[in-house]
Amino acid sequence: MNNKIGIGLLGLGTVGTGVANIVKSPDGRHPLVSKIELTRIAVRDIERSRDIELDQSILTDDPFEVVKDPNVQIVVEAIGGIEPAKSLILLAISLGKSVVTANKAVIARHGKEISEAANNAGVYVLIEAAVGGGIPIIEPLKQSLGGNRIRKITGIINGTTNYILSQMAKEDANYQDVLKEAQNLGYAEANPTADVDGHDAADKISILSGLAFGGSIDREGISTKGISTLESIEINYARQLGYEIKLLAIAENLSINATTAIKSIPLGLRVEPTFVPKEHPLSVVNGVNNAILIEGDPIGEVMFYGPGAGAGATASAVVADILNIGGIMLMQKEDKTLDPLLSSNSWRDCFLANAREIEHKNYVRLITVDTPGVIGKIGNVFGKNNVSIQSIVQFDSSHAGAEIIVITHKVSKGQIEDSLSEIEHLEEVIQIAAHLSCL
Repeated sequence: MNNKIGIGLLGLGTVGTGVANIVKSPDGRHPLVSKIELTRIAVRDIERSRDIELDQSILTDDPFEVVKDPNVQIVVEAIGGIEPAKSLILLAISLGKSVVTANKAVIARHGKEISEAANNAGVYVLIEAAVGGGIPIIEPLKQSLGGNRIRKITGIINGTTNYILSQMAKEDANYQDVLKEAQNLGYAEANPTADVDGHDAADKISILSGLAFGGSIDREGISTKGISTLESIEINYARQLGYEIKLLAIAENLSINATTAIKSIPLGLRVEPTFVPKEHPLSVVNGVNNAILIEGDPIGEVMFYGPGAGAGATASAVVADILNIGGIMLMQKEDKTLDPLLSSNSWRDCFLANAREIEHKNYVRLITVDTPGVIGKIGNVFGKNNVSIQSIVQFDSSHAGAEIIVITHKVSKGQIEDSLSEIEHLEEVIQIAAHLSCL
């Protein structure tokens, strides 16, 4: 194949087509792009008409045939899902081939197994496109920020939910109407569960945490709450109180002394709708855009912002990974040593802290009987549980009762849960209508 790098592309959907378009039009791009050659492509239907011109002889409906092709040097997995993606990735590794994937689901759940297999085989598995679409975040965590102690990651990393929340706030619309609009525009899937229930964001924060903190993450243990039950009234109250509501994925190092070279650290991970102060940089991230805020020592805070999905954005990240591997292959033909900045390996054990120990501010909306002393009783319960109140406001009463809004200072989840359990049983309290986190 002369000096070309043979690419085996698994899938020719949105991402795969985007990759093929870049590879087939190298002019004006980095010179390494011209060294990439599409050798084999796996598709579901070979006879289907496509918007891109391809040599039909390189198409097959058998993805395993692509992986096994001796002329394929890098396998690009763009089919998604767990299987057969996982099996195809592991097969490629066993055959000594590096892999590029945008598959956050398989990496979040099987990343440790895959990275160990890759390290043992002396090949790379690069995943820039798995989080944040076109935003470069994986490589900066592995390289540019490598000299930092990462303290916290806070991200808007699901474009579908961010679009829905942005439109609900902008148009004063309800969730179901905006979801339907997002589906009509192609921003939301016909079955939007993975997005709106927070699972997609949980996959992504799991991956980012593993890179930032140095150990594999128990994906299924991440506390996850989506936006499907969020009422527009909360968004209206948020605005009145100086906040925007965003679905945030948060990961933070909860160890007391972050400078200690300990081998096992507690991490606080969660995905949930969160009150974000209007002066916070994440509050102005709207539409389908993503943004990831990294807090580290000594860098302080840096934010990565941009399109979180789409053919162009995701394909950009995929091709960047191909170039990283291809450059090494072309420049170090005989050198089998892995570049430690590109390879990944766990260097300590991480564990999820007890969710009740994670601290954050809280927004609570209570519906109560409109009677003197009710705010005092609520305050007494919070005080007994050492929950410090930042503000407590009663809004106009209605036939349903009085509405009381409480914003707390930062307290543990256990403290707020214990308080709300007691408050729920006060005879003056009709309902705890909402409880959300605040930054």
